[in-house]
Amino acid sequence: MTGSNGIPPQASDVSSEDCGPSQATDSLAFAIEAARTAVDRHCTDVRLFDVRGRSQVCDYVLVASGTSDRQVRSVGAELGNLGASFGRERFRTNTDPASTWVVVDFIDIVMHLFEPSRRAYYDLDELWADTPEIEFSRDGEA
Repeated sequence: MTGSNGIPPQASDVSSEDCGPSQATDSLAFAIEAARTAVDRHCTDVRLFDVRGRSQVCDYVLVASGTSDRQVRSVGAELGNLGASFGRERFRTNTDPASTWVVVDFIDIVMHLFEPSRRAYYDLDELWADTPEIEFSRDGEA
């Protein structure tokens, strides 16, 4: 798809208002399943924030802690694969040199996986503290 000038639109040119209800619902379903996957893979303090209307870059932010660099990398890779099962393509994945922070970016959903000390340092939880948190537990879970 190209714009009127023959240049493909950039992801940043598309806002959540431009997507229909189905795409917005799909984004939320994917974000919830990503949070559940992080819990299933033994990540701790998993939080899913609804940042629509407050962030210019995404609609949902997932933040989770892993116990080791290996777990953080592994869960990051699994979340990337989860996106494919939802028909979504990863925009980018970034990992710091020590693998203490992995970012998996799907444009409308950005996932941050940290080792606890790195998470405390960057404190994204505080950054998004005034946004609604999305409940993602499965039926029957506490």
